[in-house]
Amino acid sequence: MLFFSYFKDLMGREVTVELKNDLAIRGTLHSVDQYLNIKLENTRVVDQDKYPHMLSVRNCFIRGSVVRYVQLPPDGVDIELLHDATRREARGG
Repeated sequence: MLFFSYFKDLMGREVTVELKNDLAIRGTLHSVDQYLNIKLENTRVVDQDKYPHMLSVRNCFIRGSVVRYVQLPPDGVDIELLHDATRREARGG
């Protein structure tokens, strides 16, 4: 639940999602669910030469199980919030 609530706070911000097949998609985080499925809007492919067939995609739904990394905006990371949430989860509550 830690990451789910964290991603909910980032809705409306631009993120880059790297998939397990090496495709990286940048877009505005529209929604995320408890399985970390992600919906992006205004998307663009990071490596357009490698994936030219993805140039026309503007909105996409990404299944959480195929996500390798989510790159967050630097100003979107609240280290203290993450530390506190991690400590709470480690204590079990």
